[in-house]
Amino acid sequence: MNKPVNSAPPRDSVEIQKELFDAKKSKLAKYKELILGESSTGFLIKYELIMTLVSWLPGALGLVLRSKLYPRLLGRSGRNVTFGANVVLRHPRKIRLGDNVVVDDSVVLDAKGENNNGITIGNGVFIGRNTILSCKNGDIVIEDNANIGFNCEAFSASRVRVGKNVLLAAYVYLVGGTHRFDRTDLAILFQERSSQGIEVDDNAWVGAHAVVFDGVKIGKDCIIGAGAVVNKDVPDWKIAVGVPAKIVQDRRDVQGQQVVNI
Repeated sequence: MNKPVNSAPPRDSVEIQKELFDAKKSKLAKYKELILGESSTGFLIKYELIMTLVSWLPGALGLVLRSKLYPRLLGRSGRNVTFGANVVLRHPRKIRLGDNVVVDDSVVLDAKGENNNGITIGNGVFIGRNTILSCKNGDIVIEDNANIGFNCEAFSASRVRVGKNVLLAAYVYLVGGTHRFDRTDLAILFQERSSQGIEVDDNAWVGAHAVVFDGVKIGKDCIIGAGAVVNKDVPDWKIAVGVPAKIVQDRRDVQGQQVVNI
């Protein structure tokens, strides 16, 4: 007979809650660790001033001021980078942006982690409104000219890579980590997290509402149908659809034809 699930979580099980309720640290120290990833008071003051004054500003004035001031918070920011209103930056010194990047309204760039590299975004990338790039001590790499649609999420506990010229349609979820569930005496929420990473290789197109599980590689020039659940690798040039996703065609076999309803 299985043991009953333990209703009392271990003290070290949920990392963010542990940081928030650590009685040994002041609220200011907790805030610095969670939001900035460092203890510098000078950087905290700069961060608070910039975010408070310009993060919410609408219109052209807000765009201009954020393009001038946000790069002062980041690890690197290229030329001609545009930030929409209400963009959230966490552990900003571990966020690196190339040239001609657009970060739309209400995007979350969260590079949180103790020993990770964080978020690296190449040249010519578009990140759509309400998208969340979330590191849990992992890395996220978005390569040149990738287009990330509205309301997408990429979560990384190891490494998530989105290759060059990739198109992620709205509501795509890249699930770059999972919880173990082998213990029956402990709620899954409090069990160890594991991660193998995700790769979406160059020129791929992932349809709206698709979910890509941890450990999956989607090959070059693939198409993943809308609403698909991808739980195993998809080789180069293949079209995969369904739940779970299954390969239905090779793109090289349909040259000159218009593929619909994928």
